[in-house]
Amino acid sequence: MTEVLDEGPFFHGTIADLRVGDLLTAGFRSNYRPEVVMNHIYFTAIVDGAGLAAEIAAELADGSGVPRVYAVEPTGAFENDPNVTDKKFPGNPTRSYRSDAPLRIIGEITHWARLTPEALRMWRERLVALRSDERGEIIN
Repeated sequence: MTEVLDEGPFFHGTIADLRVGDLLTAGFRSNYRPEVVMNHIYFTAIVDGAGLAAEIAAELADGSGVPRVYAVEPTGAFENDPNVTDKKFPGNPTRSYRSDAPLRIIGEITHWARLTPEALRMWRERLVALRSDERGEIIN
């Protein structure tokens, strides 16, 4: 794996309603593969990437969740996300990371590039197809 290059700021996209000081932890089901309980908490240095994750989480919750993006602070060591780093893209162009230590919420972000309804539909279709594709395995 390549060396972690970012020092932040970092962001996490979700449908959870959280407050400053709350901790995000591993141990919850994946939005993308609900049969997988995640050993890590994921985050990015790209606010629009966190926004995409939040909107996908809301879409996969049948639109019942509110997409939220939080500024976060890792409380422990973290690494490049092996699900995208060098496996699908050389290096870490998505600036995506994961940690088995909690992330502390330090603020909520209200502006990011929102997906169009058509783009959300496309993502939903891609994720449904990914669930039945063994190449969509999550490196947990």
